[in-house]
Amino acid sequence: MLDFLGDLQRTHMCGALRSVDAGKPAILMGWVNRRRDLGSIIFIDLRDRTGISQVVFNKELNPLAHQKAEQLRNEFVIAVTGKVKQRDPNTYNKNIPTGEVELVVDELRILNDSKQPPFLPGETILPNEEMRLKYRYIDLRREVMQFNIEMRHKVSKAIRDYLSGRGFFEIETPFMTRSTPEGARDYLVPSRVQPGSFYALPQSPQMFKQILMISGFDKYFQIVRCFRDEDLRADRQPEFTQIDLEMSYPQPERIYEVVEGFLTAAFAAAGYEIKTPFLRMSYDEAIRLYGNDKPEMRLPAMVDVREALTAGELEEVTSKFRIRKELPWQLIRIKAGDISGTERRTIGTYGAYQHVGGPNFVQLMTDPKRFAKDHPAQLEKILAFGKVEPDDLWLLAGAAAKTESPAVMEQSLQHFCEKCGFLRLDLAQKYAAKHGAFAGKDFRFLWVTDFPMFEWDKDEKRWNPAHHPFTTLHEEDMAKLEANIDSVHDPNSPLGEIRALAYDVVLNGTELGSGSIRIHRQDVQRKIFQALGMNDEEARARFGFFLEALEYGTPPHGGIALGLDRIVMILAGAESLREVIPFPKTARAVDLMVDAPTPVSEGQLRELGIAVKKARE
Repeated sequence: MLDFLGDLQRTHMCGALRSVDAGKPAILMGWVNRRRDLGSIIFIDLRDRTGISQVVFNKELNPLAHQKAEQLRNEFVIAVTGKVKQRDPNTYNKNIPTGEVELVVDELRILNDSKQPPFLPGETILPNEEMRLKYRYIDLRREVMQFNIEMRHKVSKAIRDYLSGRGFFEIETPFMTRSTPEGARDYLVPSRVQPGSFYALPQSPQMFKQILMISGFDKYFQIVRCFRDEDLRADRQPEFTQIDLEMSYPQPERIYEVVEGFLTAAFAAAGYEIKTPFLRMSYDEAIRLYGNDKPEMRLPAMVDVREALTAGELEEVTSKFRIRKELPWQLIRIKAGDISGTERRTIGTYGAYQHVGGPNFVQLMTDPKRFAKDHPAQLEKILAFGKVEPDDLWLLAGAAAKTESPAVMEQSLQHFCEKCGFLRLDLAQKYAAKHGAFAGKDFRFLWVTDFPMFEWDKDEKRWNPAHHPFTTLHEEDMAKLEANIDSVHDPNSPLGEIRALAYDVVLNGTELGSGSIRIHRQDVQRKIFQALGMNDEEARARFGFFLEALEYGTPPHGGIALGLDRIVMILAGAESLREVIPFPKTARAVDLMVDAPTPVSEGQLRELGIAVKKARE
């Protein structure tokens, strides 16, 4: 027979009892984490989200409670009343904070029983992830998951408190809005009262937060759910949470200051101190030194060693190694200790080297002994210039000079540096155990600034916005925009040289957030649309309500959105967002616990005026 809770109220959480409570009465409630039956004495480890307390059923002291305790099994929900007792020093459990005391039970109430779970929260060997997600309510009882979700709460609260203290208003924006096909695919919501029409779930509150600035709220923030129908990976989910904010009359520096402030508060809530201000780096510099726009700065930067050589030496080595001297000769180094010559030669046969096209695009020099024999003077200069240390694995990467391939000769500085960046990260992953740079909590933040305003789309053969079409540009680049405003289909247009007032905040090779100063002037917005090949009629059809709002006194404004899930994932040391989101989707965008998505009834579809057809192969 199960018991009712009645008017019984717990006095302590399971993880709260200490030696100072010895001799005092206590009422605990929670799950049976472990049961040990020694005959006349039964020990129960009682668990709630704060920890574990040992409770004792002694047959001699209370035979009725002991008899009832014989029914208990893992994950039964119970309430116990008794007196806290100091344990003998030789029986202390130093693995838990409550290990110096135990509760001797006077009364037991069995509030609920449990089937044998598919896995136990206290098990060290976990089932596969699909099993964990199917029985997520069991998985969330595990200590590490409780820790992750508590950390998420603390981080969110710290951010809210900081921004509220800086005069920001937390304002909600709609979840059902209009579809604006930009970037990822929208999730669509059919309207029953407007047959044939659809809402879209927001990919971000971008236009709404700009309208809040037009509305005079000056400082807005929101910890908000966003939705994108895109291919998933470890750091993506179809629904995710952003820390979204917008300010009126800002310069980028003001945005940086606010973000650094709330990140400092968030990391402090998780027990970590970070240093501000963050390093600043232009987009071009990030590409040149690290090969991507979210640099992993726990590793040495790439070094263009051409400057270490004379013109004659450079001519000699570029000719011998068949590389282009007008592009960098990148030195890549990783602390990997001494590796064999055979292992060195395999560098060119795996991973990123194959991903970047192998010798078709990048020529590698991986044999330092051969290079030292053929070019001793040049080697000494290169090693000194690149600050190579004795335990470094290093190699030289040059842009292949195979003239028979037009694609090779057309590769740009950015294209080549990105390929070297892939190789750098691949080596870092391969030798992570040796260099140890990814171990521990070494937080390397930076701001990447001055992103390109436009990017060339090879498939569509046109320039598209690199950020979004409401991002403003550097004032000094306005003349270049006006001079080339009708060159949207010219791949050589100087549109590619125009810099946006856009910025990303990056941590340890992960983009935490992206933002920009927005366009607030109608004339500038019209020119951006024109440069994108969009006439007034098309712009009105896509963004009519927003463009109309710009006509009513829009102040200068800007903002940013950071991924809360990613921040918590890094703080928790987790490998996937699914470890820090209470109810995530799988890589196939499926919720295994509730079995969603599922088909709906024909009646529901008829009411919405929708017919489901088989997708084309």
